[in-house]
Amino acid sequence: MENQEKPAKRPRRKFSDEFKRDAVEIVNSSGKSIAQVARELGIYDSTLGSWVKQDEINRGVRDGVTTADREEVTELRRENARLRMERELLKRAVAFWVRESNE
Repeated sequence: MENQEKPAKRPRRKFSDEFKRDAVEIVNSSGKSIAQVARELGIYDSTLGSWVKQDEINRGVRDGVTTADREEVTELRRENARLRMERELLKRAVAFWVRESNE
């Protein structure tokens, strides 16, 4: 079997929130297709399509998890992990103090 090399991965591009909003606005106001606007902006149509879909969810046009809800869940998970770590630390501290007081 021949040694086949994988094509080099392109670095993931990061787009500003302003660029995303502007791109979605072009789709919504121009009457052009997502694919056409994506070509004009030099991005993948699937990328622009996901931005348009998320905008529709955020505006209540489509069912799904809003960006605000997603951010809140992420923050709550982060806080939950921190609280679990604090609780574990306190449990260990209490166990240490109990051992020390019994000696």
